[in-house]
Amino acid sequence: MMNYPCEALWLSVSPCLQRFDRRLLTYLARNVTIRQWSYAQTLDEPCSLAAAVELLHDYLQQRDSRFPMKGSPIHLLGHGISGVVGLCYAQKYPEQVRSLTLVSVGANPAVSWHAHYYALRQLLLCRREVILGQMARLLFGVQSTATLAALAKLLQQDLDQQLTLHSLATQTALDIGSADVPLLICHGEHDVIIDASSQSQWQTWFKPGDRLWRCPEGKHFFHYDYPNRTAQAIVDYWQSLSMTAQSCRPSITK
Repeated sequence: MMNYPCEALWLSVSPCLQRFDRRLLTYLARNVTIRQWSYAQTLDEPCSLAAAVELLHDYLQQRDSRFPMKGSPIHLLGHGISGVVGLCYAQKYPEQVRSLTLVSVGANPAVSWHAHYYALRQLLLCRREVILGQMARLLFGVQSTATLAALAKLLQQDLDQQLTLHSLATQTALDIGSADVPLLICHGEHDVIIDASSQSQWQTWFKPGDRLWRCPEGKHFFHYDYPNRTAQAIVDYWQSLSMTAQSCRPSITK
């Protein structure tokens, strides 16, 4: 258990995929006060990272009495494009962020499963459902036929409803870089979307104290398959930040 006050906020701009976050949030809730911020948009709204960032800022500025440390910097976490929103926020409002944990986010944040999907759409003359089935196998590994069909349906809903940077017409490039906040990067060792090379590129941006953690045997949604390991890695990092902060405090002698 952590022996110091700590607040964390899990970011989610993927309403259809929130079920894959719940196990990790359950484990983290045993150690910290953690809440979830969700962002959803209609089919008619343009996809805008900037709009999501500003809505997140409004939310954090209006934290009410349910947050015992109102106004204090907060630990932000997010998977995939949700993590990219956190990265953009931390770059614009670093004073609001105690640390940033990015789960399955590459050093090139535009690389996502959506980008792979649209690349396959351009290369293969297949129906959408066939390519989504292939994406389900790539993302989740060996599963039953029924499970893969259900996962493919979720991915289809996510494509239609999530904040996404890509489409059949164009794929967006991002040149974001790092942020001036403590940074924890978490990846699955067998992630076919964010491969080992893309994971290692984060170290170019690392500051002293930043950390890269890989989940053995993990894929793109490793935080669902291995929530305990992932939660422990995150809590360990937060504890290291607390210990560093305490050691930097000036001593008072009488």
